[in-house]
Amino acid sequence: MTTTTDLWHHYGRTRTEHDRAVPETFHWSWSQDTGPGPELLGDLTGRCVGDLGAGAARHAAHLATRHQPSRVDAIDASSAQHAMATDLYAHLAPRLRLAHADVVSYLRAAPETYDVLYSVFGAVDFTEPRDVLPAAAAALHPGGRLVFSSLAHYLNGAPAQSDVVHADVPAKTPDGEATTMRRWVLQEQVWTKLLDEAGLTSITTEVLSATGAGQRCADTLLVTAYRVK
Repeated sequence: MTTTTDLWHHYGRTRTEHDRAVPETFHWSWSQDTGPGPELLGDLTGRCVGDLGAGAARHAAHLATRHQPSRVDAIDASSAQHAMATDLYAHLAPRLRLAHADVVSYLRAAPETYDVLYSVFGAVDFTEPRDVLPAAAAALHPGGRLVFSSLAHYLNGAPAQSDVVHADVPAKTPDGEATTMRRWVLQEQVWTKLLDEAGLTSITTEVLSATGAGQRCADTLLVTAYRVK
């Protein structure tokens, strides 16, 4: 479990005040209003699923209530995000399990547990990829699937990195002070190489174009890979 400052303390609080429902839809795109949905995860009936960096667990709640998995583990290191998820969706247990934990440590302690792992601009974006991707591969059953969406470029329009380099992006501490956190915005071929090195195969990538305009709009990089059987 993380002991660092919780930089996700403020994220999502405004929405939680007025939107407490299980979402009707599941989107991978940055805009959360277009593109493919949970069908990219395959048939989840009876499957064990993990959401890496689940935040308030809205995507996980959707899957748990509408796709008949055996269990969805919504994993997040942020105390504030875990508290919001618990407030919103604790009643969906035991099909939805809310885990307050560092994603890499959690996955390392769960070898060959999951049929499907996914991240929607979650822990895969904000964790050293040479740590999180091997941990995810080891936590999947042979043949299991990893799907994640990430930024295809920086929000200011700058291109994604051509090497495994993080950016320091703006954040706030719980008391409102300005700080930064690490985010990995990588080109498709960089992700592909990292996934291959982690023991994942049949890697596919797709860019989902932004549906709007402005600084906060962005194209989405959608990636699917499988653990070697």
